[in-house]
Order: sequence, then structure tokens, then C-alpha cells
Amino acid sequence: MTFANVGTLGAVPGKRDELLAHLTARNTALQQAGCLAYEVGVSDDEPDTVFVVELWESADAHQSSLALPEVQAVIAAARPILSGTYGGFRFHVVGSPLKD
Repeated sequence: MTFANVGTLGAVPGKRDELLAHLTARNTALQQAGCLAYEVGVSDDEPDTVFVVELWESADAHQSSLALPEVQAVIAAARPILSGTYGGFRFHVVGSPLKD
């Protein structure tokens, strides 16, 4: 069952673009690990917040991806520029009006 992980990451003021660069750098390991979509966005209403929407083949695929060296490298690079403010939710997708 498809698994969704949707959240927000707070960036240290003035470091949002640096965080965006880390999160949007090409990472083929994610797809190989079962990531179906990984979308990163911003909002003018929250200039120090990054929004992330992830779709995975399963919750296990998502969890396993966190141990990949490529993912650990992004986490290590991002950690110093995160403010510590996080939000979000996770759920199992049950359907969509866009596909059968």
C-alpha cells in the first residue's frame, strides 16, 4: 500500500535556500529504495519553512531509505541549518480519483 509522508522543516533564518539545495539535489537512491514522488516546496507566508511531500511504495521502504548512505549524507548536511521546528503527518493512501 502506498505510504505518504508529508511535513514541514523549519530552516534557520536566511538558510532556507541552502536547505532547498540539499533537499532537491538529484538522488537516484531514493527511487531505487521505493520512492514514488518527493516534492519540495515553499510558501511566501512562511519564508523559513520548507514543505515536503513524499510518496513511497510502503512504510517499510520509507523507513529503510533512512539508512542509505546517500540519505544520511543529506540529513547530515541539512541538520546544522534546521531550526528544530517540524510538522507533518503520515498515512497510507487508500485511493485516488486520478487512477483506477
